[in-house]
Amino acid sequence: MTKIYVSSVIPAPAAEVWKVVRDFNALPGWTPFVTESRIEQNAQADQIGCIRNFVLRDGGRIRERLLALSDYDLSCSYTILESPMAVENYIATLSLTPITDGNLTLAEWQADFDCAPEREAALTHQIGTGVFQAAFSALKQRFGR
Repeated sequence: MTKIYVSSVIPAPAAEVWKVVRDFNALPGWTPFVTESRIEQNAQADQIGCIRNFVLRDGGRIRERLLALSDYDLSCSYTILESPMAVENYIATLSLTPITDGNLTLAEWQADFDCAPEREAALTHQIGTGVFQAAFSALKQRFGR
């Protein structure tokens, strides 16, 4: 099993960052790599089990199911149902922790998945740098002080 962990400090209170990332259908609004997204079957974007179906800038389409969402813990977990990345058993969690010194946010994003051994290094870079870190960098820019 491959594991990815990325963290970053966002220059804003955790409650403000959570307002942006909590919406399971909002990826086009805060990530640089998603052009459109919709929740299937008219489900609510915070309904456990809902499926988001989104399109990447390169045209790839990904479907993900929301597994957990906690306003108390400021975290959400999801799994990939369909993707051009050739991953299996993919489960990711995005979580926020308030940093009281400076009223900042520690953002953490981790994923576990299986893939072909020869694809592991490329997928680790693609997901860790191209997805998780790119999204955190966009959040830092959005909330830049």
